Amino acid sequence: MSSRTELPVCETCGVQFDRVDPDECPICTDERQYVGRGGQRWTTVAEVSASHRTVVREEYPGLWGIGTEPTFAIGQRALLVPGDGGNLLWDSITTIDDAAIARVTELGGVSAVALSHPHYYSAMVEWSEAFGDVPIYVHESDRAWLPRAGNIRTWSGDSLEILPGRTLINTRVHFAGGSVLHWPGTDGRGALCTGDIVQVVSDRRWVSFMYSYPNLIPEHPDTIRRTVALLENVTFERIVGAWWDRVVEEDAHGAVVRSARRYLEHIGVAPGF
Repeated sequence: MSSRTELPVCETCGVQFDRVDPDECPICTDERQYVGRGGQRWTTVAEVSASHRTVVREEYPGLWGIGTEPTFAIGQRALLVPGDGGNLLWDSITTIDDAAIARVTELGGVSAVALSHPHYYSAMVEWSEAFGDVPIYVHESDRAWLPRAGNIRTWSGDSLEILPGRTLINTRVHFAGGSVLHWPGTDGRGALCTGDIVQVVSDRRWVSFMYSYPNLIPEHPDTIRRTVALLENVTFERIVGAWWDRVVEEDAHGAVVRSARRYLEHIGVAPGF
C-alpha cells in the first residue's frame, strides 16, 4: 500500500482527503450527509485497515463484491464488474490490504474505477494506485467534491462507455453527478449497478430515490422523471445496489418505472409517464 494511507479519513463518511479542516468534513457538513453526534472525527486508511478486514466474495455468480468487515462508515461495498478490456471497480470502500489486492488480482485486477457519487469516493485513489494508477471516472458535475488528486477523468453528458459494454448514465439523483452503471450482466439480460442512486429497498420488488437518505429529504420530481426517461430504452433485468444482497433479481426495469410512479403519486404530483 502507498505511504498516503496516512492521509485523513472521515470516520462518518469514510472518504479520504489530501487535506482537511480538522473541525469539519466537507462531505458530512452538506445537508445530504451528517456529522456524527460525537463531533468530527478522523482516522486513516492504515488505521481502519488494521482493525477491519477487506472481504472479496461473490454477490451472485460472476459478480464479485468488495466490502469491509466489520462495517465502517456508510457501509457500502464495491463491485468488480467483469467484461472485455478488464474489470471495472464500481464505487469504492475505505479499506484496502494486501490480501484483498491479491484476491482481486487473481480475479483479473482492475482496469478502471468509476463512482456513483461523492459519498462513495472513499479510498478510490488508493485502489486506483494499487492496480497501476488506473483511471478513475467521475462526472464533471461532481468535480467540486473531489477529495484527492489522482488519475481522475471527469466526463460530461448523459452517458459514457468507459470499458466495452460498461456504460455510465448520469441520472442526477442524489448529486448532480449521480450516476449508475449499465452492463450486460453475467447472463446477458442486462444489469444496472446503482449504488444508492437508484436505491434497492427492503422489499426487493421496489426501488426508491432520495436527495438525502440519512436526513430523509426527497428527490425532486423532475429528476425522477429524467431517470425514467434516460433508462427507458436501456435493457436490464437486475439492479445491484450499494450493500450486500441489495439486488432486484428480475423485472428490474419494471421496478424502476413502478417505483417512480408510486413515489411521485405519494408526494402529490402527476407521474407524467
